[in-house]
Amino acid sequence: MDSHQKFMLRALELAELGRGATSPNPMVGCVIVHEGKVIGEGYHEIYGGPHAEPNAIQSVQNKNLLPESTVYVTLEPCAHWGKTPPCANLLVEKQVKKVVVGALDSNPLVGGKGIQILRDAGIEVVTGILSDKIRNQNRRFFTYIEKKRPYILLKWAQTEDGFIARENYDSKWISSQYSRQLVHKWRSEEDAIMVGTLTAQYDNPKLNVRDWEGKNPVRVVIDRKLLLNPDLYLFDQSQATLCYNQIQEKTEGSLQHVKMEDGFDIEAVLSDLYHKKIQSILVEGGAQLLKKFIEKELWDEARFFTGNIAFGQGITAPKLTGVLQEEINIMGDKLQVFFPKR
Repeated sequence: MDSHQKFMLRALELAELGRGATSPNPMVGCVIVHEGKVIGEGYHEIYGGPHAEPNAIQSVQNKNLLPESTVYVTLEPCAHWGKTPPCANLLVEKQVKKVVVGALDSNPLVGGKGIQILRDAGIEVVTGILSDKIRNQNRRFFTYIEKKRPYILLKWAQTEDGFIARENYDSKWISSQYSRQLVHKWRSEEDAIMVGTLTAQYDNPKLNVRDWEGKNPVRVVIDRKLLLNPDLYLFDQSQATLCYNQIQEKTEGSLQHVKMEDGFDIEAVLSDLYHKKIQSILVEGGAQLLKKFIEKELWDEARFFTGNIAFGQGITAPKLTGVLQEEINIMGDKLQVFFPKR
């Protein structure tokens, strides 16, 4: 492993510390090196706060070393004013010697402009170091920018004989408490969480983060004819909630009813979520909604648990064709992670 990869791997580790807190921005890590020694580190900690580069520069004790230092940053430094000043301009101001960039930013506001600012100022720029790893880490961001829709993560639990719920829609409890805790961690990492009408009706889920520390996702429910009981947890205004329907457009506190055209489909919902800057969505059920995403090939990742229990009969779990990425045993539950065949 050469030194570029070594320091970029460290920047990648730093970037990961921002997971769940930076959206709709990407996760970014930065390492500053002088004569082979790390003198500064930083990462984008929270959306609206300083980016990785200023955080790393701030951590450098002797700023006089910056003109002889190399800056490693996982993603191309930004070139535009957003909630913070352009990072490319900051690096020019500090007169750093070299900048090593992991992946280019496909956001049209950046897209090569950050690198051009650096090169125009006479700063040496190296690109493409561990680019695939960095794109994978930020696959939610790149999907949002390049496909103009949220990253779609499907999740469910099924019995060992292939059912997602009993015939009366009861699905408690297929997976163990450890698997359920992991799901709460996942919820804290995604922008939104979606369920269909039947899941909302029969499970009455809260769709919040309870067994983990982190922010609650935006709740999304499909209720075309507004048939759901308003006393459900989903409508308690304890967190931001979007209810997609064909009846009314109404906002009450943190609950927003979004009226869609007659016969609206899942693509229309995804388009609206994209314009609301929802970068990723965890689809937790039920079976009908999950199958719609699978049939339309509208998914980027699927995670499902197989519990050590059998129902004998019930509602069949979704079936998908994909590439098995990972298989983990979680205290008796089998967790499988799939990516689509692309």
